[in-house]
Amino acid sequence: MNGAESIIKTLIGGGVDTCFMNPGTSEIHFVSALDSVKEMHSVLCLFEGVATGCADGYARVTGKPAAALLHLGPGLGNGIANLHNAKKAYTPMVNLVGQHATSHLAYDAPLSTDIEGLARPVSHWVRTTQNARTAAADAAEAILAARTPPGQIATLILPSDANWDPAGGPVSTLSPPKPSPAPPERIAEVAQLLRQRKNTVLLMGDPVMRDERLSGLASRIAKSSGARLIGNWYGSRISRGAGRPVYERLNYAVEQSIRILQGTRHLVLVGAKEPVGFFAYPNKPSLLAPPDAQIHRLVDVDEDIPAALEGLAEALGASKVFPDLAPLRRPPLPTGDLSPETIWATVAALMPENAIISDEAITAGRMAGPLTQTAPPHDWLHVTGGSIGQGLPVGTGAAIGHPDRQVIVMEGDGSGMYTLQSLWTQARESLNVLTVIFANRTYRILQAEMKNLCGKEAGPKSSAMMRLDDPDLDWVALSEGMGVPARRVATVEAFIDAFRRGIEEPGPFLIEVMI
Repeated sequence: MNGAESIIKTLIGGGVDTCFMNPGTSEIHFVSALDSVKEMHSVLCLFEGVATGCADGYARVTGKPAAALLHLGPGLGNGIANLHNAKKAYTPMVNLVGQHATSHLAYDAPLSTDIEGLARPVSHWVRTTQNARTAAADAAEAILAARTPPGQIATLILPSDANWDPAGGPVSTLSPPKPSPAPPERIAEVAQLLRQRKNTVLLMGDPVMRDERLSGLASRIAKSSGARLIGNWYGSRISRGAGRPVYERLNYAVEQSIRILQGTRHLVLVGAKEPVGFFAYPNKPSLLAPPDAQIHRLVDVDEDIPAALEGLAEALGASKVFPDLAPLRRPPLPTGDLSPETIWATVAALMPENAIISDEAITAGRMAGPLTQTAPPHDWLHVTGGSIGQGLPVGTGAAIGHPDRQVIVMEGDGSGMYTLQSLWTQARESLNVLTVIFANRTYRILQAEMKNLCGKEAGPKSSAMMRLDDPDLDWVALSEGMGVPARRVATVEAFIDAFRRGIEEPGPFLIEVMI
């Protein structure tokens, strides 16, 4: 077999059986090898930012790495924004990037770039394969790196000759290392702190919020000790809805997060980092906790979080305490004007059990949390790194990972334009993805941020840089042009009817909501 076949068989043996790709000439032997390794599910994407976002969404919902195949340095550059989000989400991913054949590199061909230099900021592990004989072993190490807790981006750069030259067979992947335990003295120190009941907050990070059992343990600990339980605002995947723990979460707005943490004397980090503002603002702090609050770390994101929470619960006798769980309470179908509130109320009223919400609604999503808290159990995927253009591809990848579950993408019209090619992949793969586009025809968040940062409303020239209505975007035409049926709605009744159609009929569907 050649190097490409040995790489793909190594990926399959290591549990990486799905590859999202936008290949070019330098990757053509990898594409050819797909015909002889039929176990690999290869998914074509029309833009590299879609491929990396899909791989991120797939891994978030399955817990196992996907691969992304990108064309040389420019292809990697196109995919970097969603690799940034994936890295912030601790997503396990094997990122495969083509390179010129080794003999061709000396001639500075038009597509020659410093691929390793591009890859390092958005990767935990980077390697360039030297030849076909080492390609499979390098792929095995990339899988191991991706699976290393808490999840990493591994970028493997593959020269063309490493794909086409003869190679040996596939290489087995070693088991990833187990997370290191949190020091017992740290657990004992936090237990003693909680016994004192001194205005303490337990702040949960991604690994806790995504796991129903772990967030339940955290709820038991908080309830038994009188501490407040708070989650980060953004999370790679949050397990929420009826039957799952209820807790407050920090907010994008600095003032609101400061208000939530006001009076906190001790902040205990549970798989979380110290909370900071998304941006710097004049006369506002970057750190969100009160200046006099003491910061304590129970367990880091790469440590054994289940063992640390179990140890803390045992020390406090919290295991028998019943956690605070959300009841199942669907809201009635709304009436009145079409607004973000009535849209989210409809979602809560009609979403099927175990739905997956890919949320990039931006300003239209601020009120979603309370309105959906008592909906049927579901998973929520956030834009962890703040780079827009994630919602559509992450939802698409999630639907590949869980074809049995309904995926609902809640998307702003401006951010959706970054990766609208995702719709084509949804149609090609016949995915059960319902996309809701909030068509306010503006970058509304920038209008708010101008007021926050500059202390004034946008003027004629600056306002023009934030408006999307000259000409209007036509999401129905865009969607249907990608093969996804679509409908435009301007009333609550029409939205309810379209939403029902989107979840009752198989395949992708898009609703453009005029708000």
